[in-house]
Amino acid sequence: MASFITLEGGEGAGKSTQVALLADALIALGLPVLRTREPGGAPGAETLRGLLLGGSEWSPLAETLLHFAARAEHIAKTIRPALDAGMWVICDRFYDSTMAYQGYGQGVDRGVIASLIGHLGIIPDLTLVLDVSDEVAVKRRVLRGGATDRYERLDAAFHARVRQGFREIVVAEPARCVLLPADESREGVHAAIMRVMRERLSFPPQVT
Repeated sequence: MASFITLEGGEGAGKSTQVALLADALIALGLPVLRTREPGGAPGAETLRGLLLGGSEWSPLAETLLHFAARAEHIAKTIRPALDAGMWVICDRFYDSTMAYQGYGQGVDRGVIASLIGHLGIIPDLTLVLDVSDEVAVKRRVLRGGATDRYERLDAAFHARVRQGFREIVVAEPARCVLLPADESREGVHAAIMRVMRERLSFPPQVT
């Protein structure tokens, strides 16, 4: 049976790496997999991604609404069709990022964000929250190199609020969310993810 899996966490947590490793593991088992991301994942949503991660400064509420506009398009054009077709969908960020970044990080009313989440009509089957220390996150961002996006350039206090936000989300929804320490090697984190997959989902027991 197909599942909708999201990976969450702050900057430098290793989400994109773990999304790729998880997708490869499922594909190796012969399972149909769609790997996607937010903001983005559909043509219109990718256009909004450029606006959100570029140099423009938005009010926190406007930024929140842009994320949900992109997300609604992503769900309609990409996620739902894939799930309906029996695919496993693995998404790099979803609505928990908006709650953590805009709600906890930027101070947008969390009740407003929760209401918008309710209108989406979809809930991930499993959300893996990668929790990385500040020191490791900074090192990873430096090693990654290249241009930084607008969120990566925000100050340490913002990123601390985001990290705390993700932790509180996990506490509030333990049936859906699992907090995974992500300071260790990518192989170690991947192994932890596969253990959670076996425990939480209808998943082939031979997966390692």
